Amino acid sequence: MHTDPLLQILILLAASVFVVAGVRKLALPAILGYLAVGILLGPHAFALVVENDTTRLLADIGVAFLVFTIGLEL
Repeated sequence: MHTDPLLQILILLAASVFVVAGVRKLALPAILGYLAVGILLGPHAFALVVENDTTRLLADIGVAFLVFTIGLEL
């Protein structure tokens, strides 16, 4: 478990880049890769990122982007 907010953000970004690249090669939407990273690295799976104010803010921003992306798709 890492508690440094900057390290948590870097872990999430690095994992997102690699997972989304793999998901794109499978011809799947990038949203699935982002969701997989959030589920796997979150506090309830591998717990590489702990739940605190920083991750809660990132989650809120992520939900806003998800809703925006779904709106664009429709």
